[in-house]
Amino acid sequence: MTRPNTYLIRMAVFLVLVAVAVGMLSPTLWVIFWNNPGLNGLILLVLAIGIGWNLRQVLRLAPEVAWLEYYRAGPDRIGGVSAPLLLAPMARMLRPRQDNLDGDQRRLTLSAGAMRSLLDSLASRLDESRELSRYMTGLLIFLGLLGTFWGLLKTIGAVADVIGTMTVGSGEINALLDQLKSGLARPLAGMGTAFSASLFGLAGALILGFLDLTAGQAQNRFFNELEEWLAGLTRLSSGALSDGEGSVPVYVQALLEQTAENMESLRRVLLRGEDSRGQAQQTMAMLNENIGALADAVRTSQQLMLRLAENNAGGDDVARTHLRNIELCLQRIAVEAEQGRTVTTTDLRNDLRVLTRAVAALAEEKR
Repeated sequence: MTRPNTYLIRMAVFLVLVAVAVGMLSPTLWVIFWNNPGLNGLILLVLAIGIGWNLRQVLRLAPEVAWLEYYRAGPDRIGGVSAPLLLAPMARMLRPRQDNLDGDQRRLTLSAGAMRSLLDSLASRLDESRELSRYMTGLLIFLGLLGTFWGLLKTIGAVADVIGTMTVGSGEINALLDQLKSGLARPLAGMGTAFSASLFGLAGALILGFLDLTAGQAQNRFFNELEEWLAGLTRLSSGALSDGEGSVPVYVQALLEQTAENMESLRRVLLRGEDSRGQAQQTMAMLNENIGALADAVRTSQQLMLRLAENNAGGDDVARTHLRNIELCLQRIAVEAEQGRTVTTTDLRNDLRVLTRAVAALAEEKR
């Protein structure tokens, strides 16, 4: 599964470029900031909170991805990973399957309804986490427009005051120009307030918009990859493929799922029976090899005895009798070994036949 580091790097590069641009324009921006330090400072504070929130939205995906990778590698390995937050419902749903593992890993299967509920829960959590970022972007635009209207109101009021205090009938042009010049300072200050708030508000909304877009792409990538993984584990029933009134009732679907679980248990029992039969066959093969080695040893002993008998043909009858008795004992041992192998093979076949009948009876009871 894709790690969110790529999106973090993209966001970091964008913030570095913004910082470089701010550093290059810092003298001009500093003068613009002081046109209305209160409102502009609030805009920058909201911008900083929004940047931290969007970075957090991408960073919180890393534990979820790590938990999924450990679970896909093996449910017995997730003990060293912290419990997920976004995938908490899925973790609670899969925990009974972890605790009931019996030697080998069970194959995880989900119904279409379970998959749909998991994805809906995750989508709602992701959307809920992005609502604050969207609200902050709108708040920056609102603060910029608020500063704009506030500055325009100050400008209009100042222009009205200037026009109201002008005296045209005095005839002194220089005094009139000085009065107009001093009176235009307040309207210009109002225009500075309007344009500075608009500049900082719209620039902050642009920055937060890009960060929110990148965080949304990271979350969508995580959601899509999780959906693809769950789709490979989903078992569709006939009711999931039909619509309207022809769908299978809930209790029938539950019965079918229980039957599928029982068939899975039966399959595991049969696999264990196959393993036992394989081990029995290996044991029989080893027994055959040992019996064959024993038979070879007996034949070698017989040949040695025959040679000794030929070499000692001129001996007394007692020695010959002993040699014959030894030969008969060796032949009896060889015959008993062959009979023991036959009996062992027959017993093993009977045991396997009984095991097969028991498994068939268990399958009939499950049905």
